[in-house]
Amino acid sequence: MAPRKKLRIGILGCGAIGSRIAKSVTQELKDCCQLAGFYDCAPAKMATLAKALKQNDLKKRSLKELIQSCDLMVEAVTSTQTDQFVHEALNSGRHVLTMSVGKLLLSQDKIFTAAAKHRCHLLVPSGAIAGIDALKAASLVRIDKITLTTRKPLNGFTQNEYLEKKKIFLATITGETVMFDGTVKEAVKHFPQNINVAATLAFACGMPQKIRVRILTSPEYKINSHEIEIKGEFGRIFTRTENVTCPDNPKTSWLAVLSAIKTLKDFCTGYRIGT
Repeated sequence: MAPRKKLRIGILGCGAIGSRIAKSVTQELKDCCQLAGFYDCAPAKMATLAKALKQNDLKKRSLKELIQSCDLMVEAVTSTQTDQFVHEALNSGRHVLTMSVGKLLLSQDKIFTAAAKHRCHLLVPSGAIAGIDALKAASLVRIDKITLTTRKPLNGFTQNEYLEKKKIFLATITGETVMFDGTVKEAVKHFPQNINVAATLAFACGMPQKIRVRILTSPEYKINSHEIEIKGEFGRIFTRTENVTCPDNPKTSWLAVLSAIKTLKDFCTGYRIGT
């Protein structure tokens, strides 16, 4: 039997998350996939990653060139055009693993339609939370409510426009403070780099209107934590994850990056455990 062809992986975004995934592709995932290239609108970030990997020839000159080089594109960018990037890759017949889940929430119909039309997989890792498999199963019957309570250290909210407009100043916070209490769509709009888990919940259950999001911070918080409570016809689910921050990005949980790497590995090897 001929050996299974390795999946060619393209990385869009050479920041902390994209770089971590790129390194994993060349190291622990090298038996099932290969790095085809990477692209970032910031040349300096590409240069840094190329130097770390010792593969200067994998730098691409455009998103189009990146898409043409790969079978699966990993999206790991901070951009208002994220949904357009994902849509372009799907329309080109490429699978996509997305990290910026919140950016896709308002465009999900267009994104899902493109994936179905071109028979491509859109991979959304469970990220920094537990219980997504159970929620997916429970969503087949009535769900009454879903509550997500996120707690993060102060340095995870620097340069946030929403907090500035609300005149919530991080330097003046002395105890546990509620930064936000509202809907999923409002949460991902105002905290795009902090609350992708809320969008993941919405995608998993298909009922964003059932979800209430609370975001808290405190000088005492040293880790990112997420509590999820789900009630419905199936019973009750309660999960809590306590995550250390990513070594390269305090706004991201380390577990979220590991989740992406594991999702990619399962897809490339052809098997998956769980719902």
